[in-house]
Amino acid sequence: MADSPRSRRLAGRIKQIVASYIESQIKDPRLGMVTVTDVRMTGDLHDATIFYTVFGDSVERADSVAALETARGLMRTEVGRQTGVKFTPTLTFVLDEIPETAKHITDLLEAARLADAEVIKARQGAQYAGEPDPYRRDEPADED
Repeated sequence: MADSPRSRRLAGRIKQIVASYIESQIKDPRLGMVTVTDVRMTGDLHDATIFYTVFGDSVERADSVAALETARGLMRTEVGRQTGVKFTPTLTFVLDEIPETAKHITDLLEAARLADAEVIKARQGAQYAGEPDPYRRDEPADED
């Protein structure tokens, strides 16, 4: 089922609210550089999945996860206050793997480019292993 326009609008609004709340209200020292990348709503608007990235290593990611889980209730309260919907959606935070996946794809493309360069290098000066024109041609019939 496609997203309804209302769920897309609410997801965009929740993304703004949560990002600004993380930036200005959470004073937890464990929280690293968090970027909210996407918010997806369920069809009934009762659950919001918030995708985010954290700049840093795995320790900083784990600390940021703990800080976000600690502040999840306060963020849900703020989302309910600012959106004015009848039922405030539950917030679920999911670490977004897109940057790591993109880096992996970039590394694979670089390896493929290097392999192509080696093939081009090996192909220079090579000749075909047969006649120069391997296709059969119909001989013209003698017209005597």
